[in-house]
Amino acid sequence: MTGAAAASLLTGCSSEEPEGRRTSGSAPDSARTEAALRRGLAAASGALRDQYDAVIAQHPSLARKLTDMREAVAEHAKALGGSPAAPAAAASAGDPGAALKALGAAERRTSDAYTTALADAEPELARLLASVAAAGAAHAYLLSKGDS
Repeated sequence: MTGAAAASLLTGCSSEEPEGRRTSGSAPDSARTEAALRRGLAAASGALRDQYDAVIAQHPSLARKLTDMREAVAEHAKALGGSPAAPAAAASAGDPGAALKALGAAERRTSDAYTTALADAEPELARLLASVAAAGAAHAYLLSKGDS
């Protein structure tokens, strides 16, 4: 849902003139491309953070399990230039197990988007993206296994 929309946004941002940037792109073009990439990725992390907020609001019994992961996702959004807080997201799944499964799927999609964006990122940003992608993959694993 929100994660899928963010992933499609990322695809559009990450494919923006990558060849020109790598071969003969000027510094302003490179800076604009990186800024667009950061905005798209920050939006994806922001949407994921909002999904955590919705699950926690709908299933307070999951708060202890999800709070640390939610905070990590909020830090990812902030590191990419996104806002540290956002309005509440749409309601999550009615069943706690289904909510965790949906959250795990959203983590996987977001992690995959970061991994894909590595190809278009400058080295410093690529290191950040690799770290965030690894964290998202770990969250997805923990959510799918029910451990945290």
